[in-house]
Amino acid sequence: MRISRNLAGTVVLVGALGLTLTALAYPAMIGVETTSSSTDRIIANTRYGPLTEADRDFVVKVRSAGLWEYPLGELALKKGSTPEMREAGKHLIVGHAGLDAMCRKIAPELGITLPNQATPQQQQFVATSAAESGKEFDSTAANIMRVTHGQIFSVIAKIRATTRNTLVRQLADLANDTVLDHITVLEKTGTINFEQVNLQQTMPPKLPADQVTPPPPQPGSPMVVLTPRPDLNVNTAAPAAPSSPAPSPSPEIG
Repeated sequence: MRISRNLAGTVVLVGALGLTLTALAYPAMIGVETTSSSTDRIIANTRYGPLTEADRDFVVKVRSAGLWEYPLGELALKKGSTPEMREAGKHLIVGHAGLDAMCRKIAPELGITLPNQATPQQQQFVATSAAESGKEFDSTAANIMRVTHGQIFSVIAKIRATTRNTLVRQLADLANDTVLDHITVLEKTGTINFEQVNLQQTMPPKLPADQVTPPPPQPGSPMVVLTPRPDLNVNTAAPAAPSSPAPSPSPEIG
């Protein structure tokens, strides 16, 4: 089913083996901030390798990101005032549907509880963008997403470099490609204020934990699924480097 978009508020930019009971605990906080001072602490030993607090939080972050960026992609597809903005919307929808499918696949294997709703802060991002129209919508939505994608990009790199869990490593690989693709298409909209984006990426506001934590799912509630959209016909793999122009032939001498 598709996720609900009845959101309100204003934006604040900024079967596994050997699982322990600790691994089943819902993370206390999954914003840019870490859940504890020792995120490298092993909370479960699985047949895919040890699972750390940072590994668990990363899986939850990827899931939570899709729960707001997918509907914002749908808004961009409908409300975007330029072909580039609507194209960005397609990439957000397809990319997060793919990441969500992997999260839902590996979470039971690792004993991780996934949220069914984005964080209050993330819900505010969608509500703020939805309140705009035309070029204002393009600018607001694209810049919010460029900030958040820039923030998660460094998190992906750290997880990929340090995790010893093969499933988390696979998710990081896919997330790296997807986020790089999203950053690229967002920049192609021509609406990104790089100076402001860089400032907000490096100096995010300190928010209360309840603003950057997705609510735990209600017992017995069905898992929210981000609907795949192969009909949009886009590829969200990492963009290839531009090809160099062929060298001009040397003039003949003689």
